[in-house]
This record gives sequence, C-alpha cells and structure tokens, in this order.
Amino acid sequence: MKLKTIAAAAALAVLGASAVIAADEPQVARQQMMKKVGGAMGALAGIAKGEKPYDAEIVKASLSTMSDVSKTFADQFPAGTEAGAETEASPKIWENMDDFKAKTAQLGKAAEATLASLPADQAGVAAALGPIGKDCAACHETYRIKK
Repeated sequence: MKLKTIAAAAALAVLGASAVIAADEPQVARQQMMKKVGGAMGALAGIAKGEKPYDAEIVKASLSTMSDVSKTFADQFPAGTEAGAETEASPKIWENMDDFKAKTAQLGKAAEATLASLPADQAGVAAALGPIGKDCAACHETYRIKK
C-alpha cells in the first residue's frame, strides 16, 4: 500500500514539474501574453461597440495590460524558439527582430497614450481603438502565421 502511495506521489510530482517547465517555455509565455492582450482588446471592443457599458476601471485595466505586456513581449522570442509548442509566430520575427520590437513598443506607446488621457465614454474608447487596432494589425500581418 505504501509503495503505491509513494509511486502515485512521485508521478504527480513529475507531472507538476513538467507543467512548471512548460510554463517557463517562451512559446507558452508569449501565448499567455497574447491571450491577455486579446482579452483586453475584447473588453475594449465590447465597450466601443456598445455591447458592454462604459466602465473606466475596465478601460484602465485593459490598457494597462496592453502596456505591461508590450514591455516584455519581444523578450519571449529568443533564438531557438522558432519551433516547438503550437505557435503562430512567423520566422520573420527572428529575421527582423528590430522591427518586431519596434512594433511591439508602438502598441505599448499607443496604450500608454490612451491611458494618459483615459477615454471618458464609449465614443472615446471607440476612437482610441483605431490606432491601437492598427498597431496590433501591423504586427499580426507581418509576424503572425494564420492557421
């Protein structure tokens, strides 16, 4: 009985360690970061379209998420991580890292500028999404593989 308990505990420990290692992989980290930005963009789009009521705290949190992610996102693409985990990252990222970093930084600047003059209503959020959306699209068009 004790041996089964020890074996089960060891198996769980190995599985837990595998999950921790996977979470530290750049591919996994960047996917999680993109999900955060996608969620933030979705929240802002819902407000902009009138599907959700304007909420300054949600707007602020969403823009802060975009700003925060943009500061470290490009760091999640070290050489050698072009393959592995299911990825939509184009090899063009590693071929033109400076441009990729510039596009990432531009998203952060747009989010920070909008945060500095926080939109006060639905129309303001809709107007702010134009430049932010263009920054997202500029990067995705060049550096994302559509599956």
